[in-house]
Amino acid sequence: MYIIGENIHIISEKVKEALKDRDREFFMDLAVKQVEAGAKAIDINLGPRKKDWAEVFPWMVETVETVVDVPLSIDTTNVDGMEAALQKITKAQPILNSTSAEPERLEKVPLLAKKYGAKVIALTLRPEGIPIEADARVNIAIETLIPRMMEIDYPMENLIIDPLVLTVSGCQQYCPHLIETVRTLQYAWDPAPNISVGLSNVSNAVPNENRPLINRVYLAMLMGVGLQMMIANPFDEEQNDVIKWIETKDTGNPLAAVYNKIAERTANSEEPCMEDFDLSDPEQSAIWKTTQILLNKVIYADSYLMN
Repeated sequence: MYIIGENIHIISEKVKEALKDRDREFFMDLAVKQVEAGAKAIDINLGPRKKDWAEVFPWMVETVETVVDVPLSIDTTNVDGMEAALQKITKAQPILNSTSAEPERLEKVPLLAKKYGAKVIALTLRPEGIPIEADARVNIAIETLIPRMMEIDYPMENLIIDPLVLTVSGCQQYCPHLIETVRTLQYAWDPAPNISVGLSNVSNAVPNENRPLINRVYLAMLMGVGLQMMIANPFDEEQNDVIKWIETKDTGNPLAAVYNKIAERTANSEEPCMEDFDLSDPEQSAIWKTTQILLNKVIYADSYLMN
């Protein structure tokens, strides 16, 4: 699994404060620790920075590249900020996060990526919003995103499709369709496009104590349909265990066996069965309940684990 570390994110109060103070040590330490935890790239999400982008983006790139050699993912809606960051990058091939099927972004961002030899993440988002159905999202990729890249002679191996994970709290019906989108995208073009997701989006607006479990169960489902790249938290050791168990097909302990069964069922277009779980085990019971909300079988509520 190629993990793009998500922890330099402006939504974090610590990141916000450190950025305000231009605390280089904070960001250098956070970057190093993410790589040590297994991140193969670092996402830098500072927001649009409409007023100070010309100073902030180069400063952050220089700060992080001082201590790590991995690719940097420039995560912003500010195209000028993207270019300011790209001009400063001296190490690994960067990633632009992101373009979409919205005309202005689709016009500008791929050209910028081509100019600087960057990879680009392309969202299955059109001007009227995100469709629920898997086929509609796949169609955005094959009818709009990929043709635009071909039009400008952009290297297809540098394109990464993001079919957009949405939260189980409020957009529950999208969760199973996202799984099918990931499955189908791999057969939508030859060669198959790279696919990435923002894993933790699935648990946005969920109580903090439940977020890691929801992320891990969804990850098992997505790995079952072939996901190999994601923006995620590399510090979640239990998540890293799930990745290792599924990648090595390790069923040597009860939890490893359960997560592998979830991946196997999903790979076979089946749903997890109650019989796959030892419901007398509180951990397995919680995993079973989580599969049901993610498959939209049981209506999500913050108290779903207590039911």
